[in-house]
Amino acid sequence: MSFPIQRPRRLRNSEVLRKMVRETHLEADRLIYPLFVTFGKGVKSEISSMPGNYRFSADRLLQEIQEANTLGISSVILFGIPEKKDESGSEACNPDGVVQTAVRRIKDKFPEMIVITDVCIDEYTSHGHCGVVKNGKIDNDETLALLAKMALTHVEAGADMVAPSDMMDGRVGVIRKSLDRAGKTDIPIMAYSAKYASCFYGPFREAAQSSPLFGDRKTYQMDPPNSRESLREVALDIEEGADIVMVKPAMPYLDIIYRVKSAFNVPVAAYQVSGEYAMIKAAEKNGWIDGKSAMMESLISIKRAGADIILTYFAREAARILNG
Repeated sequence: MSFPIQRPRRLRNSEVLRKMVRETHLEADRLIYPLFVTFGKGVKSEISSMPGNYRFSADRLLQEIQEANTLGISSVILFGIPEKKDESGSEACNPDGVVQTAVRRIKDKFPEMIVITDVCIDEYTSHGHCGVVKNGKIDNDETLALLAKMALTHVEAGADMVAPSDMMDGRVGVIRKSLDRAGKTDIPIMAYSAKYASCFYGPFREAAQSSPLFGDRKTYQMDPPNSRESLREVALDIEEGADIVMVKPAMPYLDIIYRVKSAFNVPVAAYQVSGEYAMIKAAEKNGWIDGKSAMMESLISIKRAGADIILTYFAREAARILNG
C-alpha cells in the first residue's frame, strides 16, 4: 500500500481539475457597481483616492452604464452629490435631484438594468451627518421621515430597489410602510444592516464630499469590536421588512458576513468599501502586489465568507476577468 493514501494534491494537478472541484465561484451578475452622480453636464471627474472611479453627471453616466452592461454587470447603486446642501439635507428629497434625474435617464435607456439607490442624507447635509442634528446630537426619529420621503422619490423616479445606509433605528420599517402606502409593495429594500464605524470609508467621503464637520458617526454606526450585536441589527431589519441585508465593510468583517449568513435565511450582501479598494490600488501602483490577483482573491474571500452579492468598485475590472 502506498503512503499516504489520501493525497489532496491529486485534484490540484491541472487548471481543469482545479475548476472541476472549485467550491466558490464569482459571477459578474452578482456584483453591484457603485457610481457617483453629480450635477451639471459633461462631467467625468476622477476621484484621486479611488483611481479608475469618477463623479459623473447624468449624461456621462449613461456611457458608463452601457459599458458595465456590456460586461454583464446587471445592477448599479447610485450615490448623489448635489449642487446645494443645507442643515436638513432637503435636496435629497427633490424629485428632480441628481439621483432622481439619473434614475429616470438610466431606466429610459437601459430598462433591464437594476438601479439601486443609496438612501442617506449625509451627502446632502451641510454638516455631513446621516441624520438631522439638534443640539449637537443626531435626532433619530425626525430623520426617519426624511429617509422615507427620499426613498419614495427614488422609487417614483424608477429605482428598482432602495438601500438605506444611515443606521438610524427603525428606518427600514418606516421606509417599508411609506412604500407600501404608495402602492410600491414590490420594491425590495437592501438594508445596510451591520454597518460599522470604520476608518475604511475615507476615500468615499472624499468622493461624496460627505465628511462630518464635527464629531464622528460612532453614535449610530456599529462599534467595530462587536460581533453579536450585528445579529441583533440584522434581525431587526428583517423584522421591519428588509429583503436583503448587508455587512459593511467586507474584508475586515468576514467573520460577520459568515455569522449573518449562518444565522439568517435571506440574501446577504457585503460592501467592499472605498478604503479596501484604495489599499489594493495603492499597493499595486507601488509594485508591492499583483493588483489583479489581489482584487480577485479579495472578492473570493468575501464570497467564500457567505456573501451572495458584493458591492465593489472593482466591478468592471473583475467582470472583464470573469468574462475571460
